[in-house]
Amino acid sequence: MAEMASLWIVRHGESTANVAATAAETSGAELIDLTHRDADVPLSATGEEQARATGRWLAGLPDSQRPDVAVVSPYLRAVRTAELALDGTGIPTSVDERLRDRELGVLDGLTAHGVTRRYPEEAQRRTRLGKFYYRPPGGESWTDVALRLRALLGDLRRDHDGGRVLLFGHDALVFLLRYLVEGLTETELMALTREHVIANCSVTGWHADDSGRLVPDVFNDVTHLHRQGATPTREDEVHAEPV
Repeated sequence: MAEMASLWIVRHGESTANVAATAAETSGAELIDLTHRDADVPLSATGEEQARATGRWLAGLPDSQRPDVAVVSPYLRAVRTAELALDGTGIPTSVDERLRDRELGVLDGLTAHGVTRRYPEEAQRRTRLGKFYYRPPGGESWTDVALRLRALLGDLRRDHDGGRVLLFGHDALVFLLRYLVEGLTETELMALTREHVIANCSVTGWHADDSGRLVPDVFNDVTHLHRQGATPTREDEVHAEPV
């Protein structure tokens, strides 16, 4: 099978919804104070700083390591992160809806407390089915997102054989790319989600080994933010689903 020389995914910078969700969870509110639909949530000032710092890191990479192409989630927070990070690099960029964030359906905009209060039967159903397979009404399960990511990976391998590909997306995608690329089990994947919160503008990546198989390189790494003087943040994207 064709394979890329390297693959990275950068989670978008801190968004205004990340900030609002953290405040809502901390205060015990049922609803997150959102003024945009999920696809239109912008970056916070800190998120823009993180994206620019990621751009300085990319600009400093040697030509032999810089991405050949970038593929971006259509959601504004990811698009803006890519715009700031790739400014002046000349890296060809495209948008692919398969990189959008997981859709939460009726749970969208709710905190974990809000789900328990407003949809107690859904909270119980999720507990019974588990995080991996649970699909909220009108939304997606983690397996649904894995299916679209699996299709995207197949296209990337076909179209960029031997190439270096950079993705801009969301925290659930980082975990699920590890699941797909590394062949993790459900148990291993869910353990990762309990042990880690994907940092804003963190880098996760794989490189092809001597056999041509993608192997892990970095995970949830924010070293570049520290080096560029940007403030790292680790805020969950999805607050409707406690671990």
